[in-house]
Amino acid sequence: MSPEIHLAQQPEADALLGRSPLAALVGMLLDQQVPMEWAFSGPYTVATRLGRDDLDAGEIAAQDPEAFAALLSEKPAVHRYPGSMAQRIQQLCRFLVDEYGGDAEAVWRGVATGPELLARLEALPGFGEQKARIFLALLGKQYGVRPEGWREAAGAYGEPDSYRSAADITGPESLAKVRAHKQELKAATKAAKAAGGKPRAAKTPSKKAAPSAKKA
Repeated sequence: MSPEIHLAQQPEADALLGRSPLAALVGMLLDQQVPMEWAFSGPYTVATRLGRDDLDAGEIAAQDPEAFAALLSEKPAVHRYPGSMAQRIQQLCRFLVDEYGGDAEAVWRGVATGPELLARLEALPGFGEQKARIFLALLGKQYGVRPEGWREAAGAYGEPDSYRSAADITGPESLAKVRAHKQELKAATKAAKAAGGKPRAAKTPSKKAAPSAKKA
């Protein structure tokens, strides 16, 4: 039975994410520099434009790169950067074909431990450490893929009710919480950069420097 997913906030797109391991991977790959709903609706858009009800790694890997980029660029575009993301999707699919026979679920099927799964995810093209940990948490929290030590391997993203990433989105309310958390992180990062940019000013015993240090 497929899990009930609400990452795209669109019934058809979420249904595809629930039944298609490749769609879930592609959605995670697209989840950067665009709203999460936009990213995770991308796999459904791609499948629809290919005239399919699911994604096939072999078919996508064999697509003409220019034609596939054009497919992602059609309005509404699949991503803010459809050309580069088309390349990344094809790279991912070629890797899955070469290493797993095109079977996306084989990336995590039968994996015994969280660290092993994390290593497999980090090996995927386009998946850095953070993206790999988020997807590991998503697998554990929503797809029932829970090898020993999966929460620890996922780091903070594996914590229950953490509302840090796509792994915690189960509906509009949780989406709002995750979005608020991301905004807080951006604000904190911006404040830290501002403080770090003037380290000497903070140490200057002037009346103007003290309030500035407090704000940072």
